[in-house]
Amino acid sequence: MRSYSSLVCAMLGQHPAMYGLPELNLFMADTLAAVIKKLKLIRPQSLHGLLRAVAQVEYHAQTTDTVDQANAWLQRHAHWNSGQFFAFLAERTGSAILIDKSPSTGLNPANLRRMYHTFPKAHFLHLVRHPRPTCNSIHQLQQKTARGRSANAASDLSPEQLWLKINRNILAFTERLPPGQAMLIQGERLLAQPELYLRQIVDWLGLNSASQNLAAMLHPEQSPYAFIGPPNALFGNDPNFLRNPGYSKRSIPTPQLEGPLEWKNDQADRFSASTRHLARRLGYH
Repeated sequence: MRSYSSLVCAMLGQHPAMYGLPELNLFMADTLAAVIKKLKLIRPQSLHGLLRAVAQVEYHAQTTDTVDQANAWLQRHAHWNSGQFFAFLAERTGSAILIDKSPSTGLNPANLRRMYHTFPKAHFLHLVRHPRPTCNSIHQLQQKTARGRSANAASDLSPEQLWLKINRNILAFTERLPPGQAMLIQGERLLAQPELYLRQIVDWLGLNSASQNLAAMLHPEQSPYAFIGPPNALFGNDPNFLRNPGYSKRSIPTPQLEGPLEWKNDQADRFSASTRHLARRLGYH
C-alpha cells in the first residue's frame, strides 16, 4: 500500500511477456459475486480496476459503454472464482505472466492464503517503502476518502498500524515459501536504479532481459490503464499515477525513523518501537 506499486506494476507490464493489471482485489473472497458484494459495502471505487480490466480485454476499450458492458459481464460470470478469472485474462491478453498489485490482498492473512491456494507456483514481489512517507501518503488518502465511506476494519486503523499490519502479514506469508519464490525490494531503490532492479526482477522470473525489453519497462505511461478512466470507473490505480503516469529517474531521499510524525498534532508522537524494528528489518534506518 502506497509503495509505488501502481508505477512499478505498469513498468513491469511493459515487458513483452508480462501484463500489468489494475487493482482487481480478487482475493478478498472466493467468487466474483462475493468480491463485488464486499467491495460495494466497503469502498465501491475499489471495483474500478476490475471493471476496467474486463472492458479492456473483452471489449477492447475503456469507455462508459464498455464499462457498463463489463459490469453486465461480471454479473453473468459472478460464480467464477479468481483462478477462472485470471485464466480468462491470460487467454485474452496472451501474456505469460499477469501482474496483480491489489493492496487489499495483504490486509488479511486469509486473502494471502486464498492467493497461494489459487497460484501456489506464483512469484511474490514484496514492494516496500519507508514508513514515514508511506504513512503520510496513507493519511492523505484517508482524509480524501473519509466522507461517504462505509466503516470497515482497515479504515479504523491509523496509518502506522496499517503499515505494520500489511508488512507483517506479507513477511509472515513469504517466510513460509520455498527459497526463490519471493523477492523483497525497496521501492525507493528501484525508482533510483530501475535498470539494475528491473533486470533483477526479470531474471528472477526467468524472462528475457534484453536491453529493448528493459527500455520498454521505463515507459509505464504505455500501460492500457495509465490514465483516468471513464466516469463510471475512474480509478483502479493510484490517482496520482493515473494523472501523471510517466517515469523519470530520480533519487528519493531517505527520511529518518526518529522525529515527530507529520500527520499527528502532538509533536511528542513518534514511531513505535515495533515500527522502528520492522523498518530496520526492511533495510530502513
